[in-house]
Amino acid sequence: MFAYALSVMASFTAPEEIGTNVQSLLLLLPLLAAVSVVYKATKLSEITAITFLKESVLLFGSIVVFMVATALVLCVVAWLVTG
Repeated sequence: MFAYALSVMASFTAPEEIGTNVQSLLLLLPLLAAVSVVYKATKLSEITAITFLKESVLLFGSIVVFMVATALVLCVVAWLVTG
């Protein structure tokens, strides 16, 4: 048990390698969903199931759209600078 605990603690000494391909970037979606749910849980004054779900999905979608738009703008800027 002690060796297992040391192994788990040692895994935090080196960062996890995450690439920049599409599959790796899809790992951001569950994190984004969790952030949306927690944020809306703390900000809504009255929580009902329908309102909470609607607001969380709306926040999730707006953040995804903003991230995609930002990525496209950065790609265009990089293309203009290097091209």
